[in-house]
Amino acid sequence: MGNDTLNTAVEVVQTVVDKPLFAVWDWIVVFLYFVIIGIIAWWVIKQKQKSSADYFLASRHIGWYVIGASIFASNIGSEHIVGLASTGANSGVALGHYELHSWCVLLLGWVFVPFYLRSKVFTMPEFLELRYSPIARWFLSIISLLAYVLTKVSVTVYAGAVVFQTLMGIEFWTGALIIVIITGIYTALGGLKAVVYTDTMHTAVLLIGTLIVASVGLYKVGGWNNVVTSIGAEKLNMFPPLDSQFPWLGLILASPIVGIWYWCTDQCIVQRTLAAKDETNARRGTIMAAFFKLTPFFLFLIPGMIALALKNSGKLQFEVADQVFPTMVKAMLPVGVRGVVAGGLLAALMSSLAAVFNGCSTLFTMDIYKKLRPNADEKTLISVGRIATGVVVVLGILWIPIVRGFSGSLYQYLQNIQAYIAPPITAVFLLGLFWKRINHYGALTGLIGGFTIGMTKLAIDTIQKTLVGSGSSLQGILLQYANVNFLYFAPTLFLISVILMIVVSFATKEPSKKQLEGLCYATLTEKDKAESRASWTKLDVVLTVIVLLIIAAIMIYFSPLGVAK
Repeated sequence: MGNDTLNTAVEVVQTVVDKPLFAVWDWIVVFLYFVIIGIIAWWVIKQKQKSSADYFLASRHIGWYVIGASIFASNIGSEHIVGLASTGANSGVALGHYELHSWCVLLLGWVFVPFYLRSKVFTMPEFLELRYSPIARWFLSIISLLAYVLTKVSVTVYAGAVVFQTLMGIEFWTGALIIVIITGIYTALGGLKAVVYTDTMHTAVLLIGTLIVASVGLYKVGGWNNVVTSIGAEKLNMFPPLDSQFPWLGLILASPIVGIWYWCTDQCIVQRTLAAKDETNARRGTIMAAFFKLTPFFLFLIPGMIALALKNSGKLQFEVADQVFPTMVKAMLPVGVRGVVAGGLLAALMSSLAAVFNGCSTLFTMDIYKKLRPNADEKTLISVGRIATGVVVVLGILWIPIVRGFSGSLYQYLQNIQAYIAPPITAVFLLGLFWKRINHYGALTGLIGGFTIGMTKLAIDTIQKTLVGSGSSLQGILLQYANVNFLYFAPTLFLISVILMIVVSFATKEPSKKQLEGLCYATLTEKDKAESRASWTKLDVVLTVIVLLIIAAIMIYFSPLGVAK
């Protein structure tokens, strides 16, 4: 390295170190952002929630544009931005399969939503009760609440606290508590309506902020060709070798299972479509969200690879992968603009947390408390939902130390946990819709058996990581079980769940036609089919095809046939 290059690198590092975390104008921009959020939330809160439908489903009167923005904002939390940038720097585009799940969002609108809306349910467990039995509803409610603690609340709060600490200079746990309190207040008071309307603004701020970072980073590195040259073809391949950490076969098999669970059966996402005016608005909302869902690949994942290229050229310094995105913001953006991007990060954080809080309150209140207290009045149901939110928040915070101790990127942690939870739930919903022979005994066996196997894997993984951190390790079959790649574990668990469901269903009584009426494709009436067909137009089909073509183009480009030659 020449003296001039060395001196330049030193100057860059010194600039990053000396630059104040947040200047006055940055704080002013963030303050204005919170003021606008407060105004929107206050406007919604003033509209009193008279019933559980008002509070949990926004009176079932939401338009497609609000649904689309809210679905996207609910999905994209700070863990996505922080975690995807980290993954991009560590592993390249391999896990990009999970960010091309726009097709799963379309599946929600075209396949699942008609059944959900016809059944007029509040929650996904309630739909399982109609299709299978009350016990199935109870079990999925408990699983879902547990999943929110493990994969949503703790991870989102952790990622937000990392942003506060790295970008704004606020101590980790102080930032975490600030996040929870602010988001919890407007979510608890305003219900789903407060969430979806603030999400609309969150989406705009989020996209603008991350677009600025990606654009500036690409400019600083000297263009896309320099990124390709610097990081190498291996990190640009969405189909890594079978012996790699992210084998292509595992990615192809595992990501759809997790995607269908998350986008088509998860309460936080589906609840937005349940609040739609009608099937047309619900479906068009999912189509809009599918287009939005294409952006994280370019605005969150690619910047991680840009950061690695900048690091390789001595223009950026970072040590911990989860600090890649906030470090880029701190090092590359001018005063004021950093405030806009910070607003985008906070938007992602608050929208995702708000979705979880509202989803948890709906699940606990409608699926657990109301079943135990069927005569509870509407005011009591709303109060119970708010209390339930607080409990889930506390549990999520208690799990944060486990998240912090995970070896690897935040996003990879998230995909690991989801691979252990998603398969049995995906199996129960898919088989329930497409095969009328599956009964409640089969569903329960698949849910309970699959969940037990998945949680055992999670427990063993957690123990192994703890032991490795202390210089020890599991031995024998437990070590082999812990070392099973999560991308292979997910399809294996899915297959086990399906087999259990089929075997037990055929060994027990067939469900009655009356129980299945309108709840699976085999029992749809001509009237049902006609009403669903009347809810979409050729434009809806064309837009759907465009999304699918874009996904195909991305996957071809980032493959051995494209840039990863």
